[in-house]
Amino acid sequence: MKHEVFNIELGYIKDERIRKSCEVILDMLPDYFYEIPASSTGKYHPEFSLGEGGLVRHVKVAVRLAKELLDNPCIGDKYTRNEKDIMIFTLILHDGLKSGLVYNRYTQANHPTLIKNFVLENKDKIELSDKELDLFSHCVESHMGAWNTDYDGNEILPKPKTKYENFVHMCDFLSSKKFLDVKFDNNNIKER
Repeated sequence: MKHEVFNIELGYIKDERIRKSCEVILDMLPDYFYEIPASSTGKYHPEFSLGEGGLVRHVKVAVRLAKELLDNPCIGDKYTRNEKDIMIFTLILHDGLKSGLVYNRYTQANHPTLIKNFVLENKDKIELSDKELDLFSHCVESHMGAWNTDYDGNEILPKPKTKYENFVHMCDFLSSKKFLDVKFDNNNIKER
């Protein structure tokens, strides 16, 4: 199953219902998600997220940043266990349709809306409550932060407003910073 690539990250989700729901969506994503680099041009992401499987590595780093931050009581105690699980669910899936429903060589500016709609259209296959789906929807749709326009400069995505939306954006943003030098072994973050 495709979701096994994210076994470590899925393990950070404590609620089995949410974890299984994430597995279902991961298995439904297009194969390209597991193959392409995080940046089609190589300009906007660190070296570890370039090349084959780079998008998967980018997602893994965003999720690991979330886990580390949420494990810190000064940060994590501001969220319930359920909120933490939904934010990790969101980060695992946030770029699931980065190149569109059908592969397009370039990042689709509306990919946050695409993945939000994809999950909502398949909500009968997963076990998230309406409240959880709402939190996911707001967090995933705003994960691009200030980069919320199409290629013509039209604002097409909301900016983060809540602490949840800002947290998800922050983890994605930090994972894309070129100064990061995360080492991987078989597409898993290598512990030093």
